[in-house]
Amino acid sequence: MADIRIANITKHFGAFHALKGIDLHVKDQEFMVLLGASGCGKSTLLRAIAGLESADTGTVHVGEERIDHLQAKDRRLSMVFQNYAVFPHLTVFENIAFGLRMQKRPDSDVRQKVQRVAELVHLEALLHRYSGQLSGGQRQRVALARALAVEPRVILMDEPLSNLDALLRLEMRAELKTILAQSKTTTIYVTHDQVEAMSLADRIAIMNQGVIVQCDTPLEIYRNPATTFVAGFIGNPPMNFVPARAVDDGVFEALGLQLRGPRGHATLTLGVRPEDLQPANEGFGIEVAVVEPLGAHTLVTAFVGEPRQVFRAALDSTEHHRAGQRLKLMPALPRVRWYDSAGQMIHGD
Repeated sequence: MADIRIANITKHFGAFHALKGIDLHVKDQEFMVLLGASGCGKSTLLRAIAGLESADTGTVHVGEERIDHLQAKDRRLSMVFQNYAVFPHLTVFENIAFGLRMQKRPDSDVRQKVQRVAELVHLEALLHRYSGQLSGGQRQRVALARALAVEPRVILMDEPLSNLDALLRLEMRAELKTILAQSKTTTIYVTHDQVEAMSLADRIAIMNQGVIVQCDTPLEIYRNPATTFVAGFIGNPPMNFVPARAVDDGVFEALGLQLRGPRGHATLTLGVRPEDLQPANEGFGIEVAVVEPLGAHTLVTAFVGEPRQVFRAALDSTEHHRAGQRLKLMPALPRVRWYDSAGQMIHGD
């Protein structure tokens, strides 16, 4: 079993508190994504697991073995970096074989493992080439194959697709998910790209200022963001937030509408995603400021309320909208979310 249990990991860089007591359990063969903005601590946590950074406190277990006291080379983990780290003077075969050579494996074993992994990442026809003869996507597959060849218990990936262009990233995401599922390797993957996280992950751990603020499946995080930070970070465009005032117990006025909400609160914040809004005769009014046709939908940026605040709606692309137009919209009521003054989502009525 190659599950990973991380307990109370902290890390300081001088006065800066980079990790603040991180606890995380990654299941065997799970694809876990660490997602967050630059400086949130996700790469520091990955490097602490790998042994490239020493944590101030805490423990890391892989299966039943505690590894946080071991040197990086003894942890039996593999890492794939953003910059590929493919050796230009070696062929694809020798790049993939590098870790096996370091382990002093017999030549027959090296050939067998390199061939198997090369077939897994679709490089078997390129084993004789050098890195200068490869595309960016092919070089990244070489780096992945080298990591998989040594049969690690866990593979750690630090923004491995960020140097690729948009179309190649799309292709590599699909390939990567398939390859790692076939290899049955437990994976921790760092990214700041929410699309990568949503498309790749079995679960996502969203980090902010050195803590994990929510860890769940992509769909659960999208539909039920635990905090206003998560709701504003996941989704493009992000969730809209408007103040709501109780006019009765469990009835709130927001956007000029009266909506059912949680009982026992005088004021709350209403959250609604742009795609959960539809034109309606009995809705609330907006003044269109900017119209962006995006093919599958039209993104409308508008102003609502007094004082005016920015509000976004993703509307049917077959409808024509223009700047200065006044529209009425209604949220899909089962999909609105309520947040307290601390930015925490409130469950139930």
